[in-house]
Amino acid sequence: METLKDKAAIAGVGNTEYSRDSGRSEITLAAEAIRNAIADAGLKPSDIDGIAKFSMDNNDHVHLASNLGITRLRFFADAPWGGGGGPVGTVLLGAMAVATGMASCVVAFRAMNERSGRGTNRFGLAQVRQGAPGARAYSEPFGLFSPAQAVALSARRHMHLYGTKSEHFGAIAVACRTHAQTNPNAVMRGRPLTIEDHQSSRMISDPLRLHDCCLETDGGAAVVITSAERARDLKHKPVYIMAGAFGATDRNTQTMIKHLDQPQSESTVIAQDLFARAGVAHQDIDVCFIYDHFTPLVLMAFEELGFCRRGEGGPFVSDGKLLWPNGSLPFNTSGGNLSEGYIHGMQNTVEAVRQLRGQAINQVKDARIALVASGNAVPTTAMILHR
Repeated sequence: METLKDKAAIAGVGNTEYSRDSGRSEITLAAEAIRNAIADAGLKPSDIDGIAKFSMDNNDHVHLASNLGITRLRFFADAPWGGGGGPVGTVLLGAMAVATGMASCVVAFRAMNERSGRGTNRFGLAQVRQGAPGARAYSEPFGLFSPAQAVALSARRHMHLYGTKSEHFGAIAVACRTHAQTNPNAVMRGRPLTIEDHQSSRMISDPLRLHDCCLETDGGAAVVITSAERARDLKHKPVYIMAGAFGATDRNTQTMIKHLDQPQSESTVIAQDLFARAGVAHQDIDVCFIYDHFTPLVLMAFEELGFCRRGEGGPFVSDGKLLWPNGSLPFNTSGGNLSEGYIHGMQNTVEAVRQLRGQAINQVKDARIALVASGNAVPTTAMILHR
């Protein structure tokens, strides 16, 4: 069967600073992150002929191209579902375009002013509209508005079924915060976190505490995707896209409470495809990046992706294996959405590339293979990278 394996590579990565108030427009953030990624690859803006972005991103492909000095776009695309589809989906769209000759060099990016609200719709702001659209019509009239509230229900169900504890969620938050302490660009650098701090933090939506919820951040991150052949002649050693997968089922944020103990989820679907296409096993993964919007869904993602059995996620994440430098499966080594900055997970892909190049601040020794997964409990995407 024809696959994407090693036909495309990530040749450049770039980002802006991550902050609580950028003081700049979202297109300025996008342009800076993309220019940094292009320069990192040793290319010029005129070498780019494709752009892939999140459907939630407020920037327009064509307008952005004109600001970057890209005179001709041969490919443009959106990946939907925000943190579920976007962080990896945009990269895979670019890889497929390159592999099929639709484009020669594609930028995938995310840029937003999530914290300051400069040009961004925010979850916390009330909306004036008639009724609730789609599936929300069945939840909002009863007070279920925010993602944290939806995740709280699934977290409580997991605790009921499997004996999962709040401290297990806290282990994930502590791992991310620990890794952020050495990262100069992390929003939470200089603010270490212990399990005791996690347990004493205020409740957001029971059982989710403050440190179970990701940051809101301003900033941008981008990667450059090109053919494997071309990447070998560029500035850095290529990071090859070994495999990728998209997945969606009827068990998502709106329905997962009902289906939490059912055999199939978005992440189980992509895991089946992903590892088979890559030709590797779970024990071959040297470093992993899981979309950490809320800690309970990280725990569940490890289960659904097949790193442990369902119901065993609590002990799995709590024995120190996620912590760099001594853990057997270092996780979100720059701090992730929980502690580096929330760029909808795109910053995790940037960090994965730096790990495989040997350029990461918290460098995993001899890292050769990385897994990057987007959100759990929504239509999602994932990929395996190697050097």
